[in-house]
Amino acid sequence: MLHHPFLYASKIATQSTLFPPVSSAGNSAGRSSLAGNSSARDVRSLRFMKQASGSKSNNELGVFSETMDRARHRTTTVYGGRAQEGVLEEETSKVIESRPSWKVFPGQAFPLGVSEVDNCMNFAIFSQHATAVTLCLVLPERGSIDALDGGMIEMVLDPDLNKTGDIWHICIEDLPRSNVLYGYRIDGPGDRGKGHRFDSSIVLVDPYAKLVEGRRYFGDISLKLSKFLGTYDFDSLPFDWGENYKLPNISEKDLVIYEMNVRAFTSDESSGLDSNIRGSYLGVIEKIPHLLELGINAVELLPVFEFDELEFQRFPNPRDHMINTWGYSTINFFAPMSRYASAGGGSVNASREFKQMVKALHSAGIEVILDVVYNHTNEADDAFPYTTSFRGIDNKVYYMMDNNGQLLNFSGCGNTLNCNHPVVMELILDSLRHWVTEYHVDGFRFDLASVLCRGIDGSPINAPPLIRAIAKDAVLSRCKIIAEPWDCGGLYLVGSFPNWDRWAEWNGKYRDDVRKFIKGDSGVKGSFATRVAGSSDLYRVNNRRPYHSINFVIAHDGFTLRDLVSYNFKHNKANGEGGKDGSNDNFSWNCGFEGETDDASIRALRSRQMKNFHLALMISQGTPMMLMGDEYGHTRYGNNNSYGHDTAINNFLWDQLDARKSDHFRFFSKVIKYRHAHEVFSRENFLNTNDITWHEDNWENPDSKFLAFTLHDRSGGDIYVAFNSHDYFVKVLLPTPPKKRNWFRVADTNLKSPDDFVLDGVPSVGNTYNIAPYSSILLEAKF
Repeated sequence: MLHHPFLYASKIATQSTLFPPVSSAGNSAGRSSLAGNSSARDVRSLRFMKQASGSKSNNELGVFSETMDRARHRTTTVYGGRAQEGVLEEETSKVIESRPSWKVFPGQAFPLGVSEVDNCMNFAIFSQHATAVTLCLVLPERGSIDALDGGMIEMVLDPDLNKTGDIWHICIEDLPRSNVLYGYRIDGPGDRGKGHRFDSSIVLVDPYAKLVEGRRYFGDISLKLSKFLGTYDFDSLPFDWGENYKLPNISEKDLVIYEMNVRAFTSDESSGLDSNIRGSYLGVIEKIPHLLELGINAVELLPVFEFDELEFQRFPNPRDHMINTWGYSTINFFAPMSRYASAGGGSVNASREFKQMVKALHSAGIEVILDVVYNHTNEADDAFPYTTSFRGIDNKVYYMMDNNGQLLNFSGCGNTLNCNHPVVMELILDSLRHWVTEYHVDGFRFDLASVLCRGIDGSPINAPPLIRAIAKDAVLSRCKIIAEPWDCGGLYLVGSFPNWDRWAEWNGKYRDDVRKFIKGDSGVKGSFATRVAGSSDLYRVNNRRPYHSINFVIAHDGFTLRDLVSYNFKHNKANGEGGKDGSNDNFSWNCGFEGETDDASIRALRSRQMKNFHLALMISQGTPMMLMGDEYGHTRYGNNNSYGHDTAINNFLWDQLDARKSDHFRFFSKVIKYRHAHEVFSRENFLNTNDITWHEDNWENPDSKFLAFTLHDRSGGDIYVAFNSHDYFVKVLLPTPPKKRNWFRVADTNLKSPDDFVLDGVPSVGNTYNIAPYSSILLEAKF
């Protein structure tokens, strides 16, 4: 796609005047010029406004007009972003004319977004409360032929011709099939008390835009106020998925999920990749061998929908030095993040390269799950609004409001998407289907999914229409669907999320109970046993299975695994939030010293604890998920925020991985592969007395911090596991192994690499085993 200077021309625009208007949306001449007397009308003249050399405005705008002798042109000044009006006479040299022979038709209401109808481009957008809608177009550069230089064409839609129900539409013949930027100016009631936030001075992104263009390079501060517009591409050939291509179709019980960020995975120089592909979809492809070596078979990608990584830098605030590296601030639900394209390639290349990434991962037997954010958008709150789309299109429909027209905030981000409103629900379903059919993704993890269980007034509902629709949808039937079953309004639904036997859940209770037990808290042994056995107290309902529990110890929003064993408290000194972000209840333990230390005994203890956590995760019934970087002991230096600097705080450091591959990485990889090889860890059904034996007669003692059990294999290859969270050795009498078999030591986290994990096992264990403090063992019964 060609670069559009319109997106970058003005670096002085403010949020309130992203696209200064050039004509009133309510101008009667503009309306009548579109209406005409027939269904199709030949556009005889398109006039474009262009600031004369030396003007204070950098904007180059165009206006659709046939009858206007004068056009009013508002520009942004260098002094503060308030629009000022000037009258430009068409007789002067500031007016440039072009004569494309377009025909304009009323268009059709469906499908929403841009669609190709014969030789026409049909544009359709929903707005129930709008009183005026103007389609804004920016054509591709055509050099000196027409001297358009990125001029904007504005076409006022006539509600008598260009509206069906609540959908506004127009069809334009012979419009280019690609490289056109577009958006809408929308006006409507100004009553904020009734929930309206219309502002016709802003050109808005179409919610159904399949591609979005903005700045081309991630974190380009020189373009921090760049604009975002929709675009489309009907010229490119369909993506070639290949004759032998097939979906992995991995059973949920066999998944091992790796939560990762596309950019952070390869953006560091230590990745060894060419600078043009570092931090891109193509960069992920280059590192697939690492994922295979680790042993995971599914990646859960942090948000890859279009977002503005420089949103905090739009105005002075304590966090205006920060870059949003994670993406939980969606601008559009259909468009892949354009700045994850290689070499600043833009939205069309981003779409193609995303498909290349999915195809390559699938070819390697790795599924792709997307972390999706349908609970809020980037548009913030009324105090610091960032209007780019939904807010200006129909705020009252797209967001939850109270009776006074004020935004409800169950997301913690200033607004809450009105998910169970029929229009918004259909938008979400259309978005999900698009990612499955167009991009072949395998599943979704829904951020703050409890928001999706709230009605239009924000109150919880028992059978949310959206949740049911996702569970029952034919297109989504093959997909994994995973809920983060809580929100920032206190709706905690772990174990009780409405599910229709389809929804899995991030099991926050698993995380908390495992953390508590491994670090040596009292009175949690029974809870720990319940969690590693599949959390039947939460999920043994109707036809739910153990794999509906997504087990995790570490996730993106909190301490990394190394932080968990290095810090008792958060140390968020760089993010400008004064330590208020993130949870204060991390159940972490610094092993005797806060932060980094050279003390060999503390470092050894921390290493054991990280291995203990990983072993517990991989031997638990349910679906395990680990975080990118835990395989080499990544740290955020105590930070617990999702908006870190775009530095090593969040980036995957490949040089540290290489330095530790001989021990830490080796252990993590071996344990994952051992899980894959032994079905006793991934039962289809909940464990019964034939599946497990608990070697325990001390359940009621709150001071007991030792747990041992045997998982029984139907072929006789039993596996004995024990965890010692005491600060002293525990000598245990081992159970008798199955007939003609002996216990072989596979794992002992107290031993140094490579003895800490021996895949084939070490024989001659004997009848007893002395388990070291804060360590765990795994024995296998073998011939």
